[in-house]
Amino acid sequence: MIRALRLQTSAILLGGLLAGTVLQTEALAQEGPGQGYVRIARGAYSVVAEVRAKPGKETELRAITLPLIDLVRSDPANLVYFLQESRETPGHFIFYEIFANETDFEAHNAMPYVKEWFAKLPELADGGVKVMRMQILAPASD
Repeated sequence: MIRALRLQTSAILLGGLLAGTVLQTEALAQEGPGQGYVRIARGAYSVVAEVRAKPGKETELRAITLPLIDLVRSDPANLVYFLQESRETPGHFIFYEIFANETDFEAHNAMPYVKEWFAKLPELADGGVKVMRMQILAPASD
């Protein structure tokens, strides 16, 4: 009898573990690799920007730029934000940003923290920011 109870308890625990694994797998399928792309509509407003530090100002430019990551990503209108730095040329930064539309992007640029960052660039950046304004393309079936 004790053995039967142990087997039954083991079967119940195993069943629960398997059910949990199935639920976890289903959640990963919905949120797994590539699933975030559905949030970004064809025609979304994309920006690729580039800024280079003046010689000797790489550390200072990096220091004022890194906080932008959390600030921009916390903006509900921002869909994607990546800050990248060249491995070969420290102080050469590339920004990749996606907003639903130009209005959202311009509202982002009007934020006090963005204006403050731009105000510091003449002292730290060589030539300011070069910006490419783009649109997201997607296959016709999307």
